[in-house]
Amino acid sequence: MGARAWALLLVLCGTIFLEGIDIAMLAIAIPTIRSDLGLSTGAAAWVISAYVLGYAGFTLLGGRAADLLGRRRMFLTWLGVFVVFSGLGGLATEGLTLIVARFVTGLAAAFMTPAAMSIITTSYAEGPERNKALLVFAGTSAGGFSLGLVVGGFLTELGWRWVFFAPVLLAAAILAAAVRLIPREAVPARRRPGLRGFDLPGAATAAGAMLLLAFGVVRLEHGLAGWPLTAGAVAAGLLLGAAFVRIERRTAEPLVRLGILRTGSVVRAGLGALLFVGAFMGFQFVLTLYLQELRGWSSWQTAIALVVMGCDVILAPTLTPRLVARYGHAKVILGGFLLATVAYGLFLPIGMDWTYAAMFPTLLLAGTAFALALGPLMIAATEGVAEKEQGLAGGLLQTGLQFGAAIGISGVTAVHGLALSGADAASDLSAFRTALAVPVTMALLGAIVSAQGLRRRRSGRIAGGSGGQPPPRRGAGNCATSHDAPADKNGRRQRQTADSVSRPAAGVIGSVSRPAGEPEDAPAAA
Repeated sequence: MGARAWALLLVLCGTIFLEGIDIAMLAIAIPTIRSDLGLSTGAAAWVISAYVLGYAGFTLLGGRAADLLGRRRMFLTWLGVFVVFSGLGGLATEGLTLIVARFVTGLAAAFMTPAAMSIITTSYAEGPERNKALLVFAGTSAGGFSLGLVVGGFLTELGWRWVFFAPVLLAAAILAAAVRLIPREAVPARRRPGLRGFDLPGAATAAGAMLLLAFGVVRLEHGLAGWPLTAGAVAAGLLLGAAFVRIERRTAEPLVRLGILRTGSVVRAGLGALLFVGAFMGFQFVLTLYLQELRGWSSWQTAIALVVMGCDVILAPTLTPRLVARYGHAKVILGGFLLATVAYGLFLPIGMDWTYAAMFPTLLLAGTAFALALGPLMIAATEGVAEKEQGLAGGLLQTGLQFGAAIGISGVTAVHGLALSGADAASDLSAFRTALAVPVTMALLGAIVSAQGLRRRRSGRIAGGSGGQPPPRRGAGNCATSHDAPADKNGRRQRQTADSVSRPAAGVIGSVSRPAGEPEDAPAAA
């Protein structure tokens, strides 16, 4: 990649770094914020949950908006919203203002992050170049989270408001650079101008369904307490989801082409992302409580102990691309899940007197697993998807990531509460051990899902006459192989053998242009 391509990637990675560092710093600062503003335990929890609701509730809509309204426009607009409301959070003097600011900040991230990811997938040619960009993008996310744990502790000592003001300064710098570096694009034409050209009923039901489901997931942490409200929210979300599907089937210009949900690689990547991030966040949550509540470690000590889990910021752009090039992303994803299962399993017999040396293998393996799984999952989620639906594919993946984080944290919290049998340290430790079964189970399920995908890819190669050999390496004259053909105008997907070659994304950097007169959804000639 040239200098401008690297500069563009740096700006786009800056947004996912910003998101990671923002979440981590707030997690460290929330006890101080609660004390300073006099928040109740419930209000303090909502400061965290409001961001999750805004993010998970609107990510699908945000991804599709990037396709329909323009990726550059959505990215710049919502990055500006992120700047404003992050600053408002730093100025908050009461809990309600802070909760509203965090909700809108999550909403901004829901539109900004899929836009950034789709700019990558449409600006770098499908194959090694795009894979490397996505792997760097994924590694930057975890690096931001790991660094945020340390920086958050330092800024909280200076004053918790700096936890909000620091991201404002970083986001403003990213915004200034993005205006210059992100190329302008033609917004797709619609049959009807203005808002009449959009599927407003579909957008409303999709957002409502995602918000209600996210609310239900967040409430899982309460266990059986208030279960009618939790069940009611989930049921209402499912009903709105069914209404959304019905609307999309009847709309001439649907918000989401339902055929993409029949693309095996996209669905498996979304489910895999949900399971992997859920396991990772659930484990990290249990680990943090174990270190601080049972062992009495300070926030500084805990943050420094967890830094080793950020090793993926080095491994993702260096080791993972080589493994993907040699073995393919499906095998690397499976390896990441298996490594995560081993890592969390090693922590199951944790005791009150464990040294850091005893914990270190789990922390290192967990960080390495993150490097192996997340980036290749991004590749799998967008590979072979038409350029006009890259934002939608990214939105589906990000929805899985956010719901996974919410399910993982809520799941371990609920299990811990149900397993807690007393107020002594021994009972607490036993409850933590039981809660660790949640990340172990999620990682194991993810391994099963990824193994199923690997088996399907092998079957497809054999059916296509490749004799089970790995697909040809991508190069200048060899585009990425896709096992999921583009949809026709009626949304039906056609079977495609492994010998067919999909059209690379028509991006602005290193892209391959489509021959004149060729239909937009048609694969290029081999």
